[in-house]
Amino acid sequence: MTAVTAIRGFIIARHQQDQNHTLQLRYWVRHDAGVSLISIDHQETVFFVCDENVDDIRLICRDLKGWRLKKLSLTDLNYKGVHGLYTRSLRIQREIIERLTRHAIAMMEEDIRPVDRYLMERFIFGGVEVFLQPGLPPKLRPTDYKPSLTVLSVDIETTMRADLIHSIGCYQAIYSPNSDAPNSDAPNSDAISSDSDGGVTQSCLLERVVLMRGVGNNTELIRYFPDERTLLKAWVELVKNIDPDLLIGWNVVGFDFKVLAQRAQALKVPLTIGRDQQPLQVVQSGQGKWYARIEGRNVLDGIDTLKNATFHFESYSLESVAQSLFKRGKLITHPNDRGEEIQRLYREDQPALARYNLEDCKLVWDIFVETRLIEYLIERTRLTGLSLDKVGGSAAAFDFQYLPRLHRHGYVGPEYASGASGLDAPGGFVMESLPGLYRNVLVLDFKSLYPSIIRTFKVDPCGLAEGLKASSDDTGLVPGFNQAVFSQNPSILPTIIEELWAARDQAKKRENKPLSQAIKIIMNAFYGVLGSNVCRFFDQRLAGSITLRGHQILQQTRDEIEQAFGYQVIYGDTDSVFVLLDDACKEEEAADKGNELAVYLNAWWSEQVQSRFGIESHLELEYETHYSRFLMPRMRHSEKGSKKRYAGLLRSTNGDTHMVFKGLENVRSDWTPLARELQSTLYEAVFRDQPYKEYIQMLIKQLRASELDDQLVYRRRLRQPLSDYIRMKPPHVQAALKAEAEQSKYERPVLYQPGMHVSYIMTVNGPEPVEYRRSAIDYEHYIEKQIMPVVDGILCFLDDSFEALTSQQVDLFS
Repeated sequence: MTAVTAIRGFIIARHQQDQNHTLQLRYWVRHDAGVSLISIDHQETVFFVCDENVDDIRLICRDLKGWRLKKLSLTDLNYKGVHGLYTRSLRIQREIIERLTRHAIAMMEEDIRPVDRYLMERFIFGGVEVFLQPGLPPKLRPTDYKPSLTVLSVDIETTMRADLIHSIGCYQAIYSPNSDAPNSDAPNSDAISSDSDGGVTQSCLLERVVLMRGVGNNTELIRYFPDERTLLKAWVELVKNIDPDLLIGWNVVGFDFKVLAQRAQALKVPLTIGRDQQPLQVVQSGQGKWYARIEGRNVLDGIDTLKNATFHFESYSLESVAQSLFKRGKLITHPNDRGEEIQRLYREDQPALARYNLEDCKLVWDIFVETRLIEYLIERTRLTGLSLDKVGGSAAAFDFQYLPRLHRHGYVGPEYASGASGLDAPGGFVMESLPGLYRNVLVLDFKSLYPSIIRTFKVDPCGLAEGLKASSDDTGLVPGFNQAVFSQNPSILPTIIEELWAARDQAKKRENKPLSQAIKIIMNAFYGVLGSNVCRFFDQRLAGSITLRGHQILQQTRDEIEQAFGYQVIYGDTDSVFVLLDDACKEEEAADKGNELAVYLNAWWSEQVQSRFGIESHLELEYETHYSRFLMPRMRHSEKGSKKRYAGLLRSTNGDTHMVFKGLENVRSDWTPLARELQSTLYEAVFRDQPYKEYIQMLIKQLRASELDDQLVYRRRLRQPLSDYIRMKPPHVQAALKAEAEQSKYERPVLYQPGMHVSYIMTVNGPEPVEYRRSAIDYEHYIEKQIMPVVDGILCFLDDSFEALTSQQVDLFS
């Protein structure tokens, strides 16, 4: 009997292709001994069509070969019988889908890539065990495995127009799953990384080098190449020698790889950096986003990955993120002069340019380490099956987990966005607020409210299908909203939520923050999948049964607090209620009151759910926060309370206090640093019962004396190309147009693209870009538009005002 070889590893890249008129699936598996390509040949694609359309499909596709229809024992969620439509190649599948689309023939799951379907139907979520036997196709089954990965951070420096590459910086590191601080500092030495769970032991020469176009003596840092062609060829060889699993950078696809691909094409240099020796492909989607395709490797952009992991920064420039995390940044510190300085360094001091280039590479790696982004992506893959480089992907993550279980319950996924619509399915509940300046406000928060509603009330696409076809006297049914009825068995989505919930609790106990964060993001995204009309499982009976139940829960929680305890609820938002304690409550008693409320309400909700529906409650209310002072502001030019905007002095359990701002100027990047600093200082003074009048008056004096000019810069994002702003030109657009006019004078490249921030100052001649300000600053604008609204936002609750503080008139009655 032929021996079987087993490989245990992690799928780091997946590809599919037509080969010899059949479908081939290709999986690159990182394992203890290195990386292996697992090819599975002679596969078929499959999607589903309704039985009623089979005759039309046979007619429409009668001239095509390489496909077949097969009657299946499955139905769609409307109980219609279905056929599987199988093809032997991706080309044939694409042609059939195009034809059926033109004839308005409904298709189900036609968008699921075969390379993904093969894994999802086998419940393979990253970790895989591969069994190889000569003469037989590989067999794959799921396993638990955490990989060590070779990472290469890449950054290029170019001419101002990016039509010539000066240098390519490369910074290699090893990600090891059990290391809190992956080895990234050993200069050109062997790096050993180990994983006690996976048994990984790997040795690799670490590179930190800049490939420079020019003539000079090679050093440990710089290798010189006489022209751009040889520079690119050297970079290809370097990537092959390092053999990275991940290539990372900052806007690495939209700039670095795009320019590399463009210059390589112009010079006819194939960038064969794929593990199959095929060239790099850089493509742009219809929405304008750039993607890099490299066989056997993944490209991770730092900006996209941070956003996907729900990190929030005022600006996502490399300089801003690095300064926020490390208080250090680029080696050229003036962003407005950076392009010119790079050109000067290339002409006059290439070693300095190399240091700048390599430091950018290192900053990217350091950010990945500090925020544990690679660990987050690996954990996300192990939970959802998504590939490491998948951006977003909440719908795909839902599909990967849900569809195989749905199939095993006898159903196929629905046609895209074919669920019920036009029903009442609002967003999260936001309570009318009671504006005021308060003492001792508690915040009670429902832990993962929407997932807990799904879990408690059995909200589930399959459960809805089963519930709607059940007779009214059947047991085990849970009523929803919008005429929805859910069967408790089967219950796919609540079971998935339960599994994820338990996994998150374990992650918290182990203090595995990336895993905990990945689970939180996945669970919270499930409502969006059910409520978005561009998703497969969109159905407002499902979405409404979540959000309307959330409205009901918050309203009833408010009513019970007020009736049972006599406390006033001054605000509520999606999953939280803000409770004002009575005046007699002492600050040191607040936490006890909060915990008492949470215990009572959890027991109350458990009894309510059991008595009304006969099911177990998974609603969990937690005492979250105590604000010793709290401001709920008014809407501007109104007596009504605002929503999603407040500030408070947060008191921790150890007695320490710090300021918290939500939705106010202090946390909005479109307000100037002047207004934000003013709000922070003024509100804290008021909350701590400290004087504030002299501070405001001195601020005005300093402003008019030109002492605060560096705090007057507005930053706003361009939402579309400048040429699209025709009728309405907001201030930041006016400033950007002025900047581009100046750039054009000096034949400099375009400064502003959609998505970029414009920095400008309001002058006596209107908004002007920081780069090209010519006019005097309009200080009265900043007093009226930036200072006055912030001051009056809180002083109105103290019977005071900006006008009263700054009036120069003499009070005749004093």
